[in-house]
Amino acid sequence: MNIGIFDSGLGGLTIIKTMLENLHGVEMFYIADTANAPYGEKTKEQIIDFSTKITQYFIDKFQIDALVVACNTATSAAIKELREQYPDLIIIGTEPGLKPAISHSHSKKVGILATPATLNGEKYKLLRDELSKQYKVDVFEQACPGLVQQIELGELDTPKTLSLLEGWLAPMREADVDTIVLGCTHYPLVGESIKKVMQRDVKLVETSHAITKRVDELCHDSMKCKNGNSLKIFSTGEISQSMIEMILTQKYYITHIKI
Repeated sequence: MNIGIFDSGLGGLTIIKTMLENLHGVEMFYIADTANAPYGEKTKEQIIDFSTKITQYFIDKFQIDALVVACNTATSAAIKELREQYPDLIIIGTEPGLKPAISHSHSKKVGILATPATLNGEKYKLLRDELSKQYKVDVFEQACPGLVQQIELGELDTPKTLSLLEGWLAPMREADVDTIVLGCTHYPLVGESIKKVMQRDVKLVETSHAITKRVDELCHDSMKCKNGNSLKIFSTGEISQSMIEMILTQKYYITHIKI
């Protein structure tokens, strides 16, 4: 089973990690599109272009059976077009886990950290409005420009990163938000910093396990082999080798490509 996974940078590796731990007999190919990062500050048309080119690269080079769009921003902007253009390809997206966050929250005050593009997505807005009314919950949204770049640099708990998080999270802390949706695959990497700034053991909701479960459901019949998985990582620009090793807890050789 060949699966292509992509994100604008390191964030999608948080999903790769869970897939490696829970799936068997899968050959994974990961593209970190760092030459065009961050996606969250690009136009919808640009993101569709990046996503389409990467998908075609996967098909041409690796004959993938399934695609995981390991990026909330790319999912919001491009997944509809990808499914229309590649109707025979299994395509799995990444969306903010707003519903599980609402069901978990005791205070009925839920925060969401995401990129501007994700928060402006029509599908997300419809889901937010529907769930807010249905469950009578207050949703505190916060775009986090610059946070992806900090994470890509490995600055997970530096004074600058903590200062950015303080500015974004202070209103949530004061409002008694007890659950925060991590609406970008990069953000689990600063989970401990978020808890530090919130000054409580706030529940953080990310979707790597839900995505892995969906891959298993859709691809199970094709994953006959019970042997281990393999992973090859590609990057379109600069990427931190040390951060990759930290996330995946082992060393991988990175191939630089042009798409």
